[in-house]
Amino acid sequence: MFVHFNMATFQDREWGDPTTPLDLFRPTALDTDQWAAAAQSANMTWACLTTRHHDGFCLWPTKTDAASVRKISRPVDIVRSYVDSFRKAGLRIGLYYSILSLRDDIRHFNVTPAKVELIKNQLTELFTGYGEIDILITDGWNAPWSRITYEEVPFQEIYDHIKSLQPNCLICDLNASQYPHDGLYYSDVKAFEQNAGQKVPQTSEVPALSCVTLTEGWFWKQKDVNGPLKPVKTVVEEWLKPLNQRYCNLILNAPPTREGRLAPNVVSRLREIGEAWINPGPMAKVREHIGITTKNLATGKPIHASSSPDGVGPDEANDGNFRSSWYLDEGHASGWLEVDLSKHESFNVVSLVEPVGEWDDYPQSRIRSYRFQCWDGVSWITLISGAIPAHTTIHRIPRVSSQRVRLLLESSTEMPHITEIGVYDEPD
Repeated sequence: MFVHFNMATFQDREWGDPTTPLDLFRPTALDTDQWAAAAQSANMTWACLTTRHHDGFCLWPTKTDAASVRKISRPVDIVRSYVDSFRKAGLRIGLYYSILSLRDDIRHFNVTPAKVELIKNQLTELFTGYGEIDILITDGWNAPWSRITYEEVPFQEIYDHIKSLQPNCLICDLNASQYPHDGLYYSDVKAFEQNAGQKVPQTSEVPALSCVTLTEGWFWKQKDVNGPLKPVKTVVEEWLKPLNQRYCNLILNAPPTREGRLAPNVVSRLREIGEAWINPGPMAKVREHIGITTKNLATGKPIHASSSPDGVGPDEANDGNFRSSWYLDEGHASGWLEVDLSKHESFNVVSLVEPVGEWDDYPQSRIRSYRFQCWDGVSWITLISGAIPAHTTIHRIPRVSSQRVRLLLESSTEMPHITEIGVYDEPD
């Protein structure tokens, strides 16, 4: 159960107005026990609450100077009530937290060290004051509509901070979905926002979640009292069952009203879903995937290739854009890409992304074999080699230090493209 409940609930908006007086947030009949009971009736196993959405209002009494329930005329700790109710019901706990905060002016080009510290301090409160948190879903980060990059608010620093507080908490950034679908980039769990048209591929094997709304929008609107809800058959037969077969968890948004309760039509629909679907038990264990949490050391660095057609350059293989690609000149069946990291760098993960499935005429890999090498000052040393790669191929290798990294490839019958080459220094 995704629980979108925040200042926007009281404004009939999807993003809260950051100029609104805080006392507008006034749930008159908060009942988180009812939320949990409704989740149970649908046979859900966990939930996730919007502790801070994009406007920056915090649902817990933060000790930071940010806008929160501590500053309203009738203070109430929504996060405390939520975690207590759902734990009592035997459900696991997830928290949602937006990196974007309009009230705190945490926006693109406006991020300062003090604002990064505010984020870390608030996350510290959430991860030290409310017991074990099973998953953190972040948002408003590295999104085309927020434009706050993983460098402005440093992803690895925040990721490591959470893991230092609760090592077993899974981290899922909703906007990391723009990276290749079969790679775990900047998330322990891959997110697919179904409302935004993101579909889980039939062949997906990464641990994932797909989020969608039961009502028309994310936050409760007054029109939702008698508004349409997603049909039971759609939720169960078209989403839940097929997604589960792809190692993907459905996270269904059920927004509380301004009272702080779920409306009768939402409660009924959740019960009907539970009557139509019984949890069959654990799926087969997902295979191990190598996660990417650090920056790509190859991005934007000098790069050369054995050949390139007119108008195509090797820079298209390390520009950070997964929709551009480099390929060999016509008549060449083998070749190489070489990246100059500009200085000696330590790294232990290398990757290549091929645009398999991106175009109708590229349904499978066009690479017959490949090798990653590094220069040791005298000769090229092979780090890892393989035959036909996956769409996204990520290798962990023994940590090495080098300034130059090379990818050699042998093509099959058609010309292969390299969308992106990756070199990373991941924590052990």
